[in-house]
Amino acid sequence: MSKGRQHLSEGAATGDVVIVGGGPVGHRLAERLRRHGHRGTVTLLHAEPVAPYQRALLASVLDGGLRPAALRLPPVPGVRVLPGTTVTAVDRAGRRVRTATSEQHRYDTLVLATGAEPFVPPVPGIRTAAGRLLDGVTTLRSLADCARVGGEQAVVLGGGPLGLETAAALRRSGRDVTVVHRGPYPLDRRLDATAGDLLVRHLSGLGVRLECGRSAVRVEPGKLVLDDGRPLAWDTLVCCTGVRPRAALARAAGLAVRNGVLVDDGLRTGDPWIRAIGDCAEHPGWAPGLPAPGWDQAEVLARSLTGQEPGGRRAGTVLRLRLAGLPLGVLGAAPGSAGNTAERETVTFRDPARGRYATVTVDAAGRLASAVVVGLPEALAALTQLHDAHRPLPADRLSLLLGRAPAVRRAPATSAEPSDVVCRCNDVSRGALARAWHDGARTLRALSGATRATTGCGGCADEIRRLCAQLAAEEPAPGRGPSTDEDEGADDAHDATPHPGDRRLRHDRAPADRGAAVPGPGGRLAHSCPR
Repeated sequence: MSKGRQHLSEGAATGDVVIVGGGPVGHRLAERLRRHGHRGTVTLLHAEPVAPYQRALLASVLDGGLRPAALRLPPVPGVRVLPGTTVTAVDRAGRRVRTATSEQHRYDTLVLATGAEPFVPPVPGIRTAAGRLLDGVTTLRSLADCARVGGEQAVVLGGGPLGLETAAALRRSGRDVTVVHRGPYPLDRRLDATAGDLLVRHLSGLGVRLECGRSAVRVEPGKLVLDDGRPLAWDTLVCCTGVRPRAALARAAGLAVRNGVLVDDGLRTGDPWIRAIGDCAEHPGWAPGLPAPGWDQAEVLARSLTGQEPGGRRAGTVLRLRLAGLPLGVLGAAPGSAGNTAERETVTFRDPARGRYATVTVDAAGRLASAVVVGLPEALAALTQLHDAHRPLPADRLSLLLGRAPAVRRAPATSAEPSDVVCRCNDVSRGALARAWHDGARTLRALSGATRATTGCGGCADEIRRLCAQLAAEEPAPGRGPSTDEDEGADDAHDATPHPGDRRLRHDRAPADRGAAVPGPGGRLAHSCPR
């Protein structure tokens, strides 16, 4: 073992750690370092001029469901956070980073958590001659981006998860919204045609117009021209067309970069004093663009830098779309890409009249290889737990999809397995939630304050509500019935412990005056996506 690598595994527990990037993953690493007993200094250099916040909930700022302050991540005691600090260079020989204001910060371990930057398609007219985005055009990666959204007509470029959540939020705010997507239906790279059709129906029911199979060929002030020649009017044009790893700092420092910064299983770069985590890092075993891999990387690295066994769990790849009224998740590989299917079993359930569909592929060992689930929240929760724990599915697959399988039924939470993770962002188990409930945290808000559940992406809030109802039915609190979360109407400005996940879901609905479906010819829902 080289001297540098020996330092990382044995001496880093007392060294000075500098984290470049104050996004959720960098913040998570700082928190885990302190949790695991790191005794040296931890400095978090955050380029934005505000305190670190949860990016996954930006859409809730667009619709007014959350105030920007509610996204703020909790401070980590003992960690020095420096907002408005942009790192411009890494001095590997002197083990220092330099900032745009000529300050220097020395490190024993440098962690690059620079994340990803939005990709803006090279559509003619989308940028000015000076290279900046045309007035009214924005990406959605920061609170500053949210502040640029205005007007009554919005066009969203891109039908991926961010584009759809953004479109739904803008629709809830009362705006006229159109999504332009090149594929035959939104999320076509992750969903099969049946699930895609249900998604189209739901979005159309929210009043979101869809232009699928179309692309933008020209942008003009207030007008976007499609490839069929039709113009779309806009006050705000939001580009949700993907991201690219922010690796320029690493590349300039001479580190190996492909798309992202190349790292090994321990998140090490080619420099023994430098690690990289999150969306800026590239490793074949970690899926980019999802929250859970970033949390797992932070756990692995924090344990490594404090001299502990790795211990991080590599959660399965799970995408859960945050759209009100439509539980939708994709687990494992995308449809048709799960590898050799010769020894695999596929189970499919279709109930289009009720908006329900699931297709599950099971490998030879009985474990989930891939799944697409729409409109079946109990099945989605159960499959996610089994997928994360790498446990076999019960023999009665159909009962599992209908939420009736004994093997995954919510047995009394007092006896639930600690490994059943409910909040994947913060690694909060069902058992931990049950203990907090019995200790007096009887509402979603109280459980969030006690365990940090729902303070990540917020996607677990519905499942925690169900757990509260189940616990209340099994052991009602003296003098009161099941929790209804009626105490959750406090104003964010007076809430000492905001709970973004819950607040987002309470506002996650179409505006009363514009929530009806847009009728087309013959009374059908109007959209431009081919079936």
